Amino acid sequence: MARSKGRDSAARQKGSKRSRKNLPRQVHIFTEGEVTEVQYIDLIIGRGMWADPDRRVQHRFENATAESKYRKPLRMVQEAVPVLRRAERVAREAGLEEKDWNWPQVWVLFDRDEHPGIPEARSLAEQAGVKIAYSHPCFELWRLLHYQNYTSTFGGVCGGANSKLRQQPGFAQTYGKNVKNVSKDQSKHVKPDQILGAEGNNRYSAAKNHAKKINNGHGGANPNAWDPYTDVWCFVEKGLLLSGY
Repeated sequence: MARSKGRDSAARQKGSKRSRKNLPRQVHIFTEGEVTEVQYIDLIIGRGMWADPDRRVQHRFENATAESKYRKPLRMVQEAVPVLRRAERVAREAGLEEKDWNWPQVWVLFDRDEHPGIPEARSLAEQAGVKIAYSHPCFELWRLLHYQNYTSTFGGVCGGANSKLRQQPGFAQTYGKNVKNVSKDQSKHVKPDQILGAEGNNRYSAAKNHAKKINNGHGGANPNAWDPYTDVWCFVEKGLLLSGY
């Protein structure tokens, strides 16, 4: 499946209403992780299934070169707001409207991971129209749910989720058939067999169902207390327009 990370080009493609409807959606992405989330996104766009074959996306990692200290939830959302405004301006110049399926989106993917400012980041994003995919304690929970249902708390410690992931049967062998143990740093690299199920084994669908059940168990308004929690599937479907992978 072809993908593109090109810069905004919609403004140069003015034309008929029909041609505007055929423009891909521009999806601008900020990720807390420098490796895992980026590899995951590239992998599912390359191997995933479009919900509608006539509707595609072009994605761009907006903070690809940012240092770790600048990849904090509130700061990323603050930086995402002007990116969204610019993308909206380009879309309007191309004749797109907010109701159009290919109206641009800006997504920020971040974890609880003991960060301050999580409620503030979510509030600002909601006010500005920036989309969020949030995992508690971290993105490894979403990866873990591709292997099993998990409902117990991690106490907000990402290391627990990572350790549980590395213990999954067959996980180490995705790095080589003779590999028996994988380090925490090695596990940051996402391998296809970790998320792409074999025929008759839809890992994405299972992970999504597990996540929805977990999330429904949180009734409070404080996202710091949602342990565990992940809504990455919303980004997959509502942002990238995939039906699965």
